[in-house]
Amino acid sequence: MKKQAFNPYLPSWEYIPDGEPYVFGDRVYVYGSHDFFNGYVFCMGDYVCWSAPVNDLSDWRYEGVIYPRNADPKNKEGKMCLYAPDVTVGPDGRYYLYYVLDKISIISVAVCDTPAGKYEFYGYVHYADGTLLGERDGDEPQFDPGVITENGVTYLYSGFCGRGDKSRTGAKVITLAEDMLTVTREPQLVMYGSEYSKGTDYEGHAFFEASSIRKFGDKYYFIYSSEVMHELCYAISDNPLDGFEYKGVLVSNADMHIGGYKDAEVPSAYGGNNHGSAIMINGEYYIFYHRQTNNTWFSRQGCAEKLTMNPDGTFDQVQITSCGLNGGALAGKGEYPAYIACNLFTPKHDLYAGSEGAPRITQDGKDGDEIPAHIANITDGTTAGFKFFDCKGVTSVSIFTRGYDDGKFEVRTSPDGKVLASIDIVSSNVWEKFTAKAEIPDGINALYFTYRGNGNAMFRSFVLE
Repeated sequence: MKKQAFNPYLPSWEYIPDGEPYVFGDRVYVYGSHDFFNGYVFCMGDYVCWSAPVNDLSDWRYEGVIYPRNADPKNKEGKMCLYAPDVTVGPDGRYYLYYVLDKISIISVAVCDTPAGKYEFYGYVHYADGTLLGERDGDEPQFDPGVITENGVTYLYSGFCGRGDKSRTGAKVITLAEDMLTVTREPQLVMYGSEYSKGTDYEGHAFFEASSIRKFGDKYYFIYSSEVMHELCYAISDNPLDGFEYKGVLVSNADMHIGGYKDAEVPSAYGGNNHGSAIMINGEYYIFYHRQTNNTWFSRQGCAEKLTMNPDGTFDQVQITSCGLNGGALAGKGEYPAYIACNLFTPKHDLYAGSEGAPRITQDGKDGDEIPAHIANITDGTTAGFKFFDCKGVTSVSIFTRGYDDGKFEVRTSPDGKVLASIDIVSSNVWEKFTAKAEIPDGINALYFTYRGNGNAMFRSFVLE
């Protein structure tokens, strides 16, 4: 690779959640919604696309706006937001983009001759009599479409099931004709929402939103966000229309259910809703998901982790890292930006973003300004964790900080481990470098920086030497 790959895998000033990755030709394309830095609602931007060569997952290229929010005839004034999309290749070889606008409950479709060209509005998914899917009596509102096309048939999955709403039963699938718009098979339930999951394998991890469908080998994998929101779960079937069996959690953006370095049910990052999918690239499996930043739910960024398929076709849950697409640990030398922290918490260990006074990954400037992000609002006891580094001969650690602060950063290889470096800092209005001797062991390590002191610090980067 040209350089090392980090999480988030796109530049720190880009906010593309709900990532649906696909390999077309020799490139990986990621389609998602588009948040803004300091956004006040979800999905405020136009659809854009990023891609990378399959043999270099560090080298992401901005493909530009592929579909503006006002291209839909029902949204000419741009008052509605473009929610999470999905893409499939139709029988005619063209690329079809399926999406839902935030104020209506139907599915729109756009089309393009290339994976990341200018998509044009194509139509609305409808029944044979012309009634739009989602508007017929008995239809449940459409949301977060997921699509897959095989042998001229497109299978479309959709649904949203909040707790307490018995009118929403679960995720449903329909089939579409070769025109990519006309329903040929009635909506059919494939997975229960929380109000109907009691006594099933889905109880506690019932369907909430974020339908995504993939096929590995001869098995279909339905990936979704569960009722607790921070986790992506999955189910497997031999048939795209039914028979899906719950298999577990793939990833949690709060790192819940992951033990070893902490109690399994203690969050180590500020979670929130989640959306993404699995993909195989060059024989390796990955799960794409997103994280919350700026202590809000409305500025989300795409991340990815490597999965390992078990002999029976299942995947174990993976922990969140700073090096997801890198193919292994990061080099244990050099300077690293603080925004690649995969763990961020205080002694309270809040599960969801938005707690008053919480530390946050943020940036200077406004949305669109290409200014590297940093961690802000660091108070006594705040910990930022980074995984993983292949360390050899590290004898000092430096950090760049600013802010009204007075204290030190303690460096460990586990949240409650031995202090291996203690870096004194002082108040500064500009970024300043502070250094201390370190005793980092050789080998693959996580690094945890815990602030002890007064005031409110900011953390831009650290250097291993």
